Amino acid sequence: MQQPLAEVFGFPICNAGSEATRFRKNKLCPFNNKVPSCTKDKAKDPLGVCSIFASQKPVITCPVRFREGWIIAGDAAEFFFSPGSRWTSLSEVTLSDKDGKTAGNIDLVLVSYDKAGKIVEFGSLEVQAVYISGNIRSPFEYYAESPGKRRDFNWQGKPNYPKPDFLSSSRKRLVPQILYKGGILKSWNKKQAIALQKNFFETLPELPEVEKDKADLAWLLYDLKFDAKNKKYKLYKTKTVYTQFAPALDKIIIPQPGDVNDFIQILQNKLDEKLEGHPPDTETLRDIPLS
Repeated sequence: MQQPLAEVFGFPICNAGSEATRFRKNKLCPFNNKVPSCTKDKAKDPLGVCSIFASQKPVITCPVRFREGWIIAGDAAEFFFSPGSRWTSLSEVTLSDKDGKTAGNIDLVLVSYDKAGKIVEFGSLEVQAVYISGNIRSPFEYYAESPGKRRDFNWQGKPNYPKPDFLSSSRKRLVPQILYKGGILKSWNKKQAIALQKNFFETLPELPEVEKDKADLAWLLYDLKFDAKNKKYKLYKTKTVYTQFAPALDKIIIPQPGDVNDFIQILQNKLDEKLEGHPPDTETLRDIPLS
C-alpha cells in the first residue's frame, strides 16, 4: 500500500458503496461506540481511522474496532461463566483501591445473574489497540477532503509516516493496566480477559500457558480478514491463550537480561575514549577531604 489508511469510519477507503459513503459523510462508527458517531481523539472533529496498514496488513489502532458484533464479549463470557449462564456486559466501570483512589476504568465488566437479577459472578475484559508513531491525522485529513477522488492517493516519502508502535503500546498501556486494575481483580480472585490483535500479542514475550480450567487470565487474539464481496474487513478470533495472572505478568514486566560482559565492554570503550582524550575529571579517594 502507498498510503497508511486501512479503515476510515469503519470501511476501507477503496469502498465507494452507499453505506461506506454515508458513514464517512456523517462520521459514524459501525462498531458499537457509546454513541452513533465516531469520537476518537476529538468528538467534534474525530480522527476516524480504525486501522492502519503495516507490511500490507491492517493493524487495529482504535479499541472500539474490537466491538464488531460483540464477538469479544461472547468469547470472554465463555471463559468467565458456566454454560447456560445469564450474562450481560457493563462498559467503562470505574475501579478504585481501598483508599477510594481510582485505578482507572475497566473497558467491559461481564456479569452473570440469577432469575431475580442478582449478580452471581463477574469478570473483566480489557481491550488493547496499538498506538501509532508518526502523523496519522495529516493523511486522514488529506483523504477526507475528497474521498471520491483520493482512494488511491500516495503518501510515501512524507515526513513522520505513521506506523504501529507495539513497544509503547505494551509498556505505556498494557502493562499499567495489568499491574493496577489487574492486581486488584486478582486479589478478589476474579478472572480477567484481554482482547488484542494477534500481531500485537506476538511482540510480547512467550507466556507460560496453562489449561483453561487452571487459568485466571485469557488472552483473546483477533485479526482482520478482507471480505472481497462486501469490500470490508471482518473481525475474527484466531486463538485464546490461557495463562495464570502472576507468571504472565512476571514474564512481561521482567526483562530478559543480556550478557553482563557485553555491558562491561560498552563501559570499557567509553572509559578508553575518555582517558585517551584527557585525564579523568574525577577525584581520587585521596583527594576527598575527610569530614
